[in-house]
Amino acid sequence: MKHITLKTINLKNYPELNERWLQDIIAADPGVLGIGDVILKDQERIQVGKGRLDLLLQDADGHGRYEVEIQLGRTDESHIIRTIEYWDIERRKYPQYDHTAVIVAEDITSRFLNVIGLFNGFIPIMAIQATAIETLEGIGLQFTKILDTVSLGFLDDDEETKEVTDRSYWETVRGTKKTVALADEILELSRAFVTPIEFSYNKYYIGFWVNGRACNFAICRPQKHALRLEIRLPRTDENDALIENSELDYLDYDKRWGSYSIKLSEKDISSNAEIIRSLLKMAYETRN
Repeated sequence: MKHITLKTINLKNYPELNERWLQDIIAADPGVLGIGDVILKDQERIQVGKGRLDLLLQDADGHGRYEVEIQLGRTDESHIIRTIEYWDIERRKYPQYDHTAVIVAEDITSRFLNVIGLFNGFIPIMAIQATAIETLEGIGLQFTKILDTVSLGFLDDDEETKEVTDRSYWETVRGTKKTVALADEILELSRAFVTPIEFSYNKYYIGFWVNGRACNFAICRPQKHALRLEIRLPRTDENDALIENSELDYLDYDKRWGSYSIKLSEKDISSNAEIIRSLLKMAYETRN
C-alpha cells in the first residue's frame, strides 16, 4: 500500500478561506467536532452588548447545549474570555440545559491549556483543534479534542455541601411515606449483590452506605407521586438500548453526573425488578 504524505495548511494564511467558511462547515455537519450526537440550534447568535456567538449546538436528545467559538490560527486570551462570556450568558438565560463552552482553533498552545485548565471543573469547557489538509479534491478537516470537560466526582461522604436529614424529612417535606417506601424496594434489590448496605438521608437525595462508608452508585429522590432513581453508569449504546427497550419510564441522561434517570411507581418496580437490579449491580461494579 502506497503511503501518501498529507499537506496541512494554515487556514488563517489561506487567501480563499476564512473563519466563516469553517463555521459554515461545522454548522452543516456539527457531528464533525466529535462531541456527540448534536444538532445546530443557532448560528451567529446575537448576545446583547457582547457580539455574536459563532455556533450554538444542542444534544439531539435536547438535554445539553454547546456554546462554540471558532478562531483561525492560534488561540489568545480574548478568545478565552469571549467564549466564557457567551457560555455564561446562555446558561443564565436557559438554566434548564447543561451548558458547555467549546473553543475551536487551529493552534491550541500549552499556555492556553494551562489557563483554561484552571477553569475546568468549575466551568465545563472543551478545546478542539482543527487541522486543515489540502488535497486535489479540496480541503479536508480533522478535529481533535485537546481538552475535555472534567467529570465531577461521586456524591460521597467528602461532599462539603451535603446536609444530613432523616427519613421523616423525605416522608413529609420532599416525598411521601409511599414514595420513600419505593426507595426501600430499591435498597432491597441492592442487597442482592452487596451487604451490608443502608440508606444515607441527605437534603437533596437519599444515598447508600456500604460497610459504613458512602457508596453512591445510585441515588433516590422520592417525590410526591413517584420515585426518581438516578443510576450512575457511563452512557453507551448498550446501556441506552438496555433501558430504552425495557418498560421503564426513562427520563434523561445527566451528563454532569453521568447518570441515567428513571421515574418509578410501585408497579414499575415490581414488573421490572430484574432489569433494575441488573442496572444497579452494573453501577456498583463500575463504582468499585
